[in-house]
Amino acid sequence: MTEQPGAASADWLWLPADLPKPVDDGAADHLVGLAVPPIALQSTDASTVNLSALPRRTIVYAYPRTGRPGEPPIVADWDSIPGARGCTPESCGFRDHHAELDQLGFDVYGLSTQPTEYQREVAERLQLPFALLSDADLELTHALRLPTITVAEQPLLRRFTLVIDAGTISHVWYPVFPPNTHAAEVTAWAETA
Repeated sequence: MTEQPGAASADWLWLPADLPKPVDDGAADHLVGLAVPPIALQSTDASTVNLSALPRRTIVYAYPRTGRPGEPPIVADWDSIPGARGCTPESCGFRDHHAELDQLGFDVYGLSTQPTEYQREVAERLQLPFALLSDADLELTHALRLPTITVAEQPLLRRFTLVIDAGTISHVWYPVFPPNTHAAEVTAWAETA
């Protein structure tokens, strides 16, 4: 993890050295082998995406929520919640490895419960070459019983990554830590998959 001494906690590109590591609570153990339900998710590219019907192998990284520069976190102790901090560095990692993953035959999507308009701002600001998907209505979250956490009365996805092959979940990373190197880990896996 990188640490930037003196950086404000709202500087979402760096990670504190003492970031707490999430534990595997088994909340994703049931996912491998499940068929993805045919649910249309709003996308930051103004389309809808049905993850069950995509033609290529697909990597979907789920994250709790991205912050915005200059805005405080959702709660003051955001950094002390295991697995919460790191959504922006994780997204930047997938951005930086996107061309490699594409060459290896994988599509990439980010997924959160944030509304599409909020996601669109971060997708543009970070210049993401892939779309972010919104499950703001929690339809996919409930259908697959995805790992969640509630913060400030908001249901958020925990940090995990799915590989979807022909509409079926074939691989899962959970919990994901540290988030800033996860895209490199996924890319290394994809090179041999």
